[in-house]
Amino acid sequence: FGNFLIKQVVEDLQRELRELKTFVTLSPVPDFAQWLDRDRSLDDSPLITREMRPALDRLDGEAWWRDETAREELGKVLPQLAAWYLTRARDARNRVLDPVARFHLGNGARLERVNFAGDLSPKGLESAHGIMVNYLYRLADIEKNHENFVNDRTIAAASGVTKLARALPEPKALATT
Repeated sequence: FGNFLIKQVVEDLQRELRELKTFVTLSPVPDFAQWLDRDRSLDDSPLITREMRPALDRLDGEAWWRDETAREELGKVLPQLAAWYLTRARDARNRVLDPVARFHLGNGARLERVNFAGDLSPKGLESAHGIMVNYLYRLADIEKNHENFVNDRTIAAASGVTKLARALPEPKALATT
């Protein structure tokens, strides 16, 4: 149903606004902070390196987003962690952990971009440490992306997102839930 609805909306928009060629969402990452905070609490996190911890500790400070040094440090590690979370973190049923990502990817979108400090509202900071993402819907790719996601659990992601995720160490065994 969702796939049909997305395709219908894109087709309707193209019909009404012929000059419109790009269809992108700006979406929340509602469980990212909870996931990251849980991993941060582990002394021997398989994902978070010793070098990342000082920057991530700044999340515990009040109004870190207003501190230029904190923003600079977190701007280097949070997008990497968010990209990893969105492309690799899975639940016990091997599903993408993030529910919004599951919706968009399952409907044929491509994970296009991770936006650091994209939502600095209280809710955005609490749920995602300010991270938001873009999902790109290309009509020509929706069906293929949907089929690959459903059948092979393959995530369509832009090279920039993939590069961010690969910047992190590849843990051998990682608890995802």
